[in-house]
Amino acid sequence: MATKKAENKAQSGFAVIATGGKQYRVRVGDTVKIEKIKGDFKTGDKVVFDQVLLTDDGSSTVVGAPTVSGRKVEAEVKEIGRDAKVLVVHYKPKSKYFKKYGHRQPYFKVAITSIK
Repeated sequence: MATKKAENKAQSGFAVIATGGKQYRVRVGDTVKIEKIKGDFKTGDKVVFDQVLLTDDGSSTVVGAPTVSGRKVEAEVKEIGRDAKVLVVHYKPKSKYFKKYGHRQPYFKVAITSIK
């Protein structure tokens, strides 16, 4: 008996997309946490990623140079938020120099709906 994960892998292929300076390997049904996208998006909006670097449908693999023309990945925004605070501290001993900064990186959580 095949496992559910193996059945899922056999059913649909995957794609590698580039967004926010990073690359993500995605399948239909995956939920991915990505960098914030420019534009005015709300939860439930549709997003299209047109920078597809590689696609695989189970039988053939298409590698782009640098992108695969005519392919796109569609997703739906599930959550918009900000990560936990990252603290940056600059300190020099014996000189009364102490600086402390905080940063919260915005993110989108998107669910992949289709690979075309």
